[in-house]
Amino acid sequence: MVKDIFKNYIYPISVFSGGVIGVGFLSLPYVAMQSGIWLMLGYFIVLTSLIVVINLIFCDISLKTPDFKRFPGFVGYYLGKRAETFTMIVTILGGIAVLLAYMLIGVQFFSSVFQPIFPISTLAIVLVYFLIVTIIICFDIKVVSRVEFWALILLFLSLFFIFIKGFSHIQFGNIFPFNFKFNASKLFLPYGPLLFALWGVGLIPEVEEMIRGNKKRLKRIITISTIIISVFYFLFTILILGITGIHTEQSALSGLKGVLGNTLVSVALLVGAIVSITAFITQGIITKKTLVFDLKIKHWQAIVMTCCTPLVLFLLGFTSFIPIISFIGAILLGIDGVLILLMYKKIACLPAGRAVKNVTIWALFLVFILGVIYEVAYFVK
Repeated sequence: MVKDIFKNYIYPISVFSGGVIGVGFLSLPYVAMQSGIWLMLGYFIVLTSLIVVINLIFCDISLKTPDFKRFPGFVGYYLGKRAETFTMIVTILGGIAVLLAYMLIGVQFFSSVFQPIFPISTLAIVLVYFLIVTIIICFDIKVVSRVEFWALILLFLSLFFIFIKGFSHIQFGNIFPFNFKFNASKLFLPYGPLLFALWGVGLIPEVEEMIRGNKKRLKRIITISTIIISVFYFLFTILILGITGIHTEQSALSGLKGVLGNTLVSVALLVGAIVSITAFITQGIITKKTLVFDLKIKHWQAIVMTCCTPLVLFLLGFTSFIPIISFIGAILLGIDGVLILLMYKKIACLPAGRAVKNVTIWALFLVFILGVIYEVAYFVK
């Protein structure tokens, strides 16, 4: 009985949750500090509901599609070759943007740990980070997946000890500041980062393949996982915001040193930096293989494009974590959301006459499209 529970629920939930939880959630306390906790709570409720619905929609698509496809393959299967090519380009751009986000957070964490001890420049840290990930991606070292798993475990343990040590430092006034003034320009700030942190559509086929014997559980597993992830994010946001208040930084953990001391926070930062490296390598290998196998680019050229592009963007000044993940969440994932809805309409999943579901689908279209328009306007401005 216990063995079946682990096989049928706990393992699949762990795979999905572990795959979704990356470094994006570290931005959420800062976003909440900027926009206000009540607005952030509203976004948590709305976007978690939206993600649950879009995940269920993609579960329907995945269950109706031949196995062993990934997102561009789904789009090509239902919407044609041109749509697949477009999706491939968006996927590659998204992959490179995610790599830049991982590099940003990793460099920030390494800088916070080592610069107070050694006279080392940020540029030197960036170049060392770049060399490490490039060498491993070049040789496609498989052991990184195991390192990533244990690094995530260590990160969660570090967060647990931060919770234990920091609980007594939580101040109600930091979470609900009495002098907070709502800024209309921050109204849409939580949308991109939270969408980025919650998005896990690409992992659904992986979970489906895990439970091949009984795929009826897929929707339940994905829904439970999404809710668990959202609750974890919100509690983390409350914890960090309660401790650091207006001093909350974009990468969340860096601002804890002044309150909790150097040792524990430095360990958490170091582990977080290692997580960013393993995540960079995993995403980098995926991006490299996409370039090689789907676009027929030579292996060495794919490595250069995968590893050098984030470095060049970093050196050009794209060094702000929140705008990068906002761009990924609102624009690139928004486009993915629109494509999912188009596929859903294509396979006619909606039973005739069920107008409420049609209204839901069009509402989701509107949310994703408006999110893309807003983020484009913000970047142009």
